[in-house]
Amino acid sequence: MAETTESKKEEPDYKRLHSFPLIRHTDMPEEMRVEAMELCVTACEKFATNNESAAKMIKESMDKKFGSSWHVVIGEGFGFEITHEVKNLLYMFFGGSLAVCVWKCS
Repeated sequence: MAETTESKKEEPDYKRLHSFPLIRHTDMPEEMRVEAMELCVTACEKFATNNESAAKMIKESMDKKFGSSWHVVIGEGFGFEITHEVKNLLYMFFGGSLAVCVWKCS
């Protein structure tokens, strides 16, 4: 029974350690990167149980702010190979294992 109590105490600490965004790869300019990262964090927190809604929110906001043809993928355990415009790619993790990939191609 003591093990169960300990594991319950460790879980919130684990989530707290990994609640920051971790950029895996980007070639965006600093200003665009910061704005896209904040938008991704906001969307993932707002729609914690619905990745599709979070992706839609990010795409629509990026389309308005930086022009059309933005694409967003949010999930866990996926691979990808994409073609994108130069200086328009962000690949990051949030909350530990949730990956967010945002890119523009036209």
